[in-house]
Amino acid sequence: MTSTPTRAVLALRQAGVPFTLHEVETPIAPGDARSRDAGSYGEAVARVLGVDPARMFKTLVVAVDGRLVCALVPVAASLDLRALASACGGRRASLADPVEAERATGYVVGGISPFGQRRRLPVVADRSLLDGPTVLVNGGRRGLQVALAPADLVALTGATLAGIAR
Repeated sequence: MTSTPTRAVLALRQAGVPFTLHEVETPIAPGDARSRDAGSYGEAVARVLGVDPARMFKTLVVAVDGRLVCALVPVAASLDLRALASACGGRRASLADPVEAERATGYVVGGISPFGQRRRLPVVADRSLLDGPTVLVNGGRRGLQVALAPADLVALTGATLAGIAR
């Protein structure tokens, strides 16, 4: 693992929250034997790390009525944009432009974390986040995952829980 911690890791350390880091050293490309039978990059990373894909959440930046929001859904699921808009009290939701997402969070797409963002965005997480003792989310860099207690994630991000995955 690289020695320079990401802003997400620094934020977790500063908060004093227990967490573990999991890193996939090399990128998993389509066709890579490690991604066989995995439906997405996130599922491939879960397989390499030996974790249940239902416990690994992707961070998606979404525009809800023009306001940016972070949505957390399991890597094996899809985001229900209507449900997210409703959970935010909005009418329309669409994935944010990648450049806008990177500018707002300070992370590159594929490495966006709900922690240590340049501009702290509201977080809405799928209710299934609470279904297990730990959850994995991006640690601020592609291939870096942070495992922590779901209650700590909710407390640190101020996340709202809603049924936003399908």
